[in-house]
Amino acid sequence: MKIVFMGTPNFSVPVLESLYSNLEYEVVGVVSQPDKKVGRKQIITPSPVSNFALSNNLNLLRIENIKNDYSEILALKPDIVITCAYGQIIPEEILNYPEYGCINVHASLLPKYRGGAPIQRAIINGDKETGITIMYMDKLMDNGDIISQGSLKIDDSDNLETLTNKLSILGRDLLNKTLPSIFNKTSERTKQDESKVSYAYNIKREEEHLDFSKSCKEVFNRVRALSPLPGCYIKLNERIIKVYDGYMTSDKAKGKFGEIVKLYKDGIGVNTKDFIYVITSLQLEGKKRMLAKDYIRGCKDNLIGEIYE
Repeated sequence: MKIVFMGTPNFSVPVLESLYSNLEYEVVGVVSQPDKKVGRKQIITPSPVSNFALSNNLNLLRIENIKNDYSEILALKPDIVITCAYGQIIPEEILNYPEYGCINVHASLLPKYRGGAPIQRAIINGDKETGITIMYMDKLMDNGDIISQGSLKIDDSDNLETLTNKLSILGRDLLNKTLPSIFNKTSERTKQDESKVSYAYNIKREEEHLDFSKSCKEVFNRVRALSPLPGCYIKLNERIIKVYDGYMTSDKAKGKFGEIVKLYKDGIGVNTKDFIYVITSLQLEGKKRMLAKDYIRGCKDNLIGEIYE
């Protein structure tokens, strides 16, 4: 079976790797987002999927705007197109071409969390469970019929990175189990319940700001949902500080929201709406990420009473 795979981030790589290593399939093309500038030095860097394709001599297409530039994909004459966190809307010309359709590996239990940030939204909202949906694609975003689903538990110890890794492996394994039924045309097609639809819009810059007027649980979830990238941020004396990790306490908050009220052995205790949240990993503007206990040890200022904006 000739497969065109479309994906971009690390999440997509195990899925592509599994397809590439399966002798029953031929990955005739890999489509990924164009190389982007990364880091403070703005170095032009291929996506993780592009890196895998280049390392394994796969036919790589880095398309700027797939809506207007898809002829190379159709020229490959794929039997099926598989997408996984690609990052662009697929035009109908591609959707209507393959004999076995276009399918998507999506990181939520659809119809919950249609959109580009389902993993982040699940953690932000404090969900206890998430999963993977294998679905047929149509012209609307994450709207197509469901073929199969698999679920997993979200632990309090999970952040964006760990949960993404878990879901990536679940997606790989579920796709491997599902593809045979697609190719022998016995796969199930279950329409999504429109009454249960919710959306996981991409994270906006203002959502990266950590608001200590929220409950301790909400602060805890937001930090986890955006760690390690892009990370939440706060301000102290006009300096931006990134927050990557922390934990909730049962210590009652007393004083202003965002006020540093206690220094723990492993971090900085900050008032939220109800309890004290302890920051354990942070990054000062222009510096490297560090443990909060090291920051405390090297800090000349008295942190107690300072207020994070």
